[in-house]
Amino acid sequence: MALDVGAMLVRKRDGRVVPFDVKRIRDAMAKAFRADLGVPVDQPLPEALEAEVEGITRAVVEGVSAKALTDPGADVEFIQNNVEEELMRRGHFTIARSYILYRAERTRLRSIRRIVQPADQIREPIHVIKQDQSRQPLQVARIRAELFEVFRGLDGRCSIDDIEDEVFLSLHDGISSADIQRALILVARQCMEREPAYDRVATRLLLRLIYREALGIAPTITELDVPYRKGFVPYLQAGVEAGRIDAKLLEFDLERLQLALRVDRDDNFRILGLQTLYDRYLLHIDQRRIETPQYFWMRVAMGLAQNEDDREARAIEFYEVLSRCLFVSATPTLFNSGTPHPQLSSCYLSTVSDDLEGIFKCISDNASLSKWAGGLGNDWTPIRATGSHIKGTNGESQGVIPFLKIVNDTAVAVNQGGKRKGAVCAYLETWHLDIESFVELRKNTGDERRRTHDMNTANWVPDLFMRRVEQNGRWTLFSPDEVPDLHDLYGKAFTERYEHYERQAKRGQIRRYKEVEARDLWRQMLSMLFETGHPWITFKDPSNIRSPQDHVGVVHSSNLCTEILLNTSSTETAVCNLGSLNLPAHTTPEGIDEELLAKTVATAMRMLDNVIDINFYPTPEAQRSNTAHRPVGLGVMGFQDALYIQRIPYASQEAVEFADLSMELISYHAILASSELAAQRGPYPSYQGSKWDRGLLPIDTIDLLEQERGVPVEMNRDRTQDWGLVRSRINRDGMRNSNVLAIAPTATISNIAGVSQSIEPIYRNLYAKSNLSGDFTILNPYLVRDLQRLDLWDRRMIEDLKYYDGVLAEISRIPEDLRRLYLAATQIEPAWLIECAARRQKWIDMGQSLNLYIATPSGKAVDEMYFLAWRRGLKTTYYLRSFAPTQIEKTSIDINARAIQPRWMKSESASSRIAVKRADAPAEVRSTVNGLVCDPFDEECEACQ
Repeated sequence: MALDVGAMLVRKRDGRVVPFDVKRIRDAMAKAFRADLGVPVDQPLPEALEAEVEGITRAVVEGVSAKALTDPGADVEFIQNNVEEELMRRGHFTIARSYILYRAERTRLRSIRRIVQPADQIREPIHVIKQDQSRQPLQVARIRAELFEVFRGLDGRCSIDDIEDEVFLSLHDGISSADIQRALILVARQCMEREPAYDRVATRLLLRLIYREALGIAPTITELDVPYRKGFVPYLQAGVEAGRIDAKLLEFDLERLQLALRVDRDDNFRILGLQTLYDRYLLHIDQRRIETPQYFWMRVAMGLAQNEDDREARAIEFYEVLSRCLFVSATPTLFNSGTPHPQLSSCYLSTVSDDLEGIFKCISDNASLSKWAGGLGNDWTPIRATGSHIKGTNGESQGVIPFLKIVNDTAVAVNQGGKRKGAVCAYLETWHLDIESFVELRKNTGDERRRTHDMNTANWVPDLFMRRVEQNGRWTLFSPDEVPDLHDLYGKAFTERYEHYERQAKRGQIRRYKEVEARDLWRQMLSMLFETGHPWITFKDPSNIRSPQDHVGVVHSSNLCTEILLNTSSTETAVCNLGSLNLPAHTTPEGIDEELLAKTVATAMRMLDNVIDINFYPTPEAQRSNTAHRPVGLGVMGFQDALYIQRIPYASQEAVEFADLSMELISYHAILASSELAAQRGPYPSYQGSKWDRGLLPIDTIDLLEQERGVPVEMNRDRTQDWGLVRSRINRDGMRNSNVLAIAPTATISNIAGVSQSIEPIYRNLYAKSNLSGDFTILNPYLVRDLQRLDLWDRRMIEDLKYYDGVLAEISRIPEDLRRLYLAATQIEPAWLIECAARRQKWIDMGQSLNLYIATPSGKAVDEMYFLAWRRGLKTTYYLRSFAPTQIEKTSIDINARAIQPRWMKSESASSRIAVKRADAPAEVRSTVNGLVCDPFDEECEACQ
């Protein structure tokens, strides 16, 4: 029954006057009756009691209406007194008693705040330790003023009382002012699971902490603009003096740049992104942040614009793109742009020579590259196998495995600038005689001297092996010192030479080899992939046959995250410079804003190209390669958000079509932008003879792959854009960059931008995320808005989401169309992810970090998954995931109200990330999973992001 409260007002205890909210009274009464009668939250009250609650609510409203319609309205205590009286008048004495006790507890909590009274009236006064180490009495009024500031515009959605009650209970004498700030932030973060608006509260509280550190004050929003701009030049000067900022930045027209700062954009962050920024990206001196978020974006933009002709105009152009998160550069660029050590590149790929000098040079290079936040991919295929002859000593080689143990330990010892773990991936071709030992490197059992628990591994798989598995054929393993040319061959040439060596082996002309059943080796590869997450499956032939740079070398491996595919050799360490387009920022319910996307891509490509000339190169091989070929990798993030905006389920043909269209548009404008840069700056040095020079675009190379395989490549060839224009531009002006597109995981920069990772489906609609910044509750805001619109967002729904670990399948209250729209990753058939990836791959000149998810793993399902990826022409795959190692804490919900435990509930604790048992796996493959160095759910590593 509706109640007309009209212009009724309520006067809060702190003096604020807010609109009367009858729902608060009704909800309080319903909770009191449920508690008294033991009615579970997921069951309705009996109809008679529902009517009684409505009757009490109406009586209370009528009783307070006289005061509530006057200025300044009815005070809270008066309203609560009326509630008590009405309960007792109707004979609900036990409920009234519970209500009185509840009020008494709230009064006790509020009494803590009265410590601002004179000291002689306080039994145990609380003092705060200020930054200058002075002790001052706690001033509660300041805390309340702080909360009023951060709660602006959120009345009715968030409660100041809730924050205050929790924070005041944690206060103690001698607490620091900074700890009070952190306590406020933590409490607001804890409240996010029931109301996403608390994200805004936590973000604003953290912003005020940043302002105190960087500006020396925490002004209100109306006072922020002037001190923010005035502090810009002193910030740069302090950073230069402390050696944190490059002195070249002081040569800019700083007055022009400070006027371009958009202070209001600080309010666009979400707490996870801002906390990440605060903990790892904002420059600091003695742990005091000297950067605000907008200073940070401008510093990155200035660093990337320093060689431009009109550097101020370009810096402002770059700043506009970055500060709106239309495009975000990868983490090394964000870390180091505008600093004295501008190592801005994300990925380094190297090939290891088969001698001690080459091996330990690679390990030394890894340390140097890792120091400056580079993610590493090493091609170890040339190293001779175990038992091979060593000519110089007339001894036998120990093979590749012992050296990989050293690589593993080096990655641990040399972390990335003290900011995150070092991270490396070792690649080995499937014909290498040590491959069987290689695939077991991440096992939890066996000789620890032959285990590498802290590095990634990947199989570099030729097409011939996949055909042998299909045909149930045999496969021969060789040592590279006896078949050295296989390393540089692919396609038909590899097949012919490999079969030649097989014939030689049968004739006894090769000393060391081993024949195995191809399916047995494939089964071992997939079993280890499921059991340990490694080695990843990456495909040698499509990576090379479709490479634009086939005229100057061979792609021997991918990188740390399997999206970079560049040539390497003993003289060249491949380098890639990454950044990602924010797809939802360019998407409307009607589709993609192509005009905005084209503008963003053009600016992003210029920024990425600038990195190559500004970059600090830790090794000469890296500099030689990057300046000769100038590759960049423009990727995307927020694909799932873009689908939500358009109301498209991930598991649908519409999603496949959108993956195709969106990637075609990005590819079209990226290639066009690189050609336009070539017109201005000249083509890259090794352009002549490339596929670009030969008139071949990525879409054209699918036919080349099909010709080499001799069987159809099941990849769609449709197109919507005028590619003739792109071809004519390239024919006229060439290309500035050998490679332009690669989709990285974006684990960290997507947090900063506040969007979903890369091309990933949402893992769950509610889950716990743990990283170096702490534990965060991640709640799908799109789902919450839909449930609020349908009046389904209540405590019962929150408890259901917790109980079912963010999976909607068993929450029948939610309409079927929403359950389909908000499928969790493990509910989506892997084929949909692969189909979307195949549509993207036809437009991409490198690769994509493609995680695959499976709800009920089986050998057959995993086999079919990876064969589908190969047949669809994918170049690489990344992790195989079945569930994340962290969960939402369930101690606050009544699990007895739910008799059946869903299959996605796991027994592990939320903090168990090192060895998570796959409890839902079949017994024959049940094992454990190590802490994965670049696991998308282990954000202690975010290399390549």
